Amino acid sequence: MTVEKFHVGKTVIQLVKGDITEQETDAVVNAANPTLMGGGGVDGAIHRKGGPKILEECKKIRETEWPNGLPTGKAVITSGGNLKAKYVIHTVGPIWRGGNHREPELLAEAYYNSLKLAVSKGLKTIAFPSISTGAYGYPIEKASKIALKTVKQFLEKEDKLEKVVFVLFTMHDFKIYKETAKQIF
Repeated sequence: MTVEKFHVGKTVIQLVKGDITEQETDAVVNAANPTLMGGGGVDGAIHRKGGPKILEECKKIRETEWPNGLPTGKAVITSGGNLKAKYVIHTVGPIWRGGNHREPELLAEAYYNSLKLAVSKGLKTIAFPSISTGAYGYPIEKASKIALKTVKQFLEKEDKLEKVVFVLFTMHDFKIYKETAKQIF
């Protein structure tokens, strides 16, 4: 396994080339779509491997909290179903439309709100995919800077997490995150 480690205070930041559905963290983050009903990429993989319990819980969230769909940048939590992780934090990243439609701000909110939710639930470890860089088209160089800076800023204020993992699906994405992390940490 390809792994790089960095630190913010007592928190370990890990970059891993791998499969987010295989992470043994308290929570994995799902780059969800607003419907919370599964989809392609990370979202589809999490729903397939996690099983029907995740979808059932997502349907309840839609019925009770977000009947019109989860807004971009917000985050909600379900159990992990059949995943190794105990929980799934679902967040919706922005669709890339050139960068002038609040995409950077909304992407930062997706990471920040996921971290805030994890801490509020007493979780110690969390794994993120590269949110919005797949089907939503966010350029990975720009997205990696926002992801890593947002996590760093959060951890400088909150020291409750032991480990934050970024799980990158391709070696290309892993290398970009690694170069970005060297500049930020």
